[in-house]
Amino acid sequence: QSTQDSVVNLDKLTYAGNLESLASVAGSERYAFEQIDICDRAELDRVFAEHQPDAVMHLAAESHVDRSIDGPTAFIETNIIGTYTLLEAARHYWSHLESGRKAAFRFHHISTDEVYGDLEGTDDLFTETTAYAPSSPYSASKASSDHLVRAWLRTYGLPTIVTNCSNNYG
Repeated sequence: QSTQDSVVNLDKLTYAGNLESLASVAGSERYAFEQIDICDRAELDRVFAEHQPDAVMHLAAESHVDRSIDGPTAFIETNIIGTYTLLEAARHYWSHLESGRKAAFRFHHISTDEVYGDLEGTDDLFTETTAYAPSSPYSASKASSDHLVRAWLRTYGLPTIVTNCSNNYG
């Protein structure tokens, strides 16, 4: 409420999506909803061109460990291919920004602590230097996407941030 920034929400609205949770912002002139799949490059390019964001906060993911064991395909498609597609769309958009906006742009990839594997004891903690040890198709797909994001920073200079946290919402 104390900013003039806008939010553009992209969501495929799979089984986990719920538009009712957005009722409080749905009418705001500073909020836009786009029902798209992050694997759809043409739609991503359209959204970048239309909304011209200053940052991307990438939360899109298939995220249920048990579902990843029963059927890993959607996890590979969304978490790896979708992240790749979003990175490429963001890189293309970012590469054409004027220097000030380009310097300020950020791609924030929200990952999971599950990429580190399982904790041995209740007092153990993960740190950013903990080796990756994914133990499910879900955590392996998120670890893969983390590596892609870091590679886009190193290879192309796309300003990225990766955070590995526990459940964010839901």
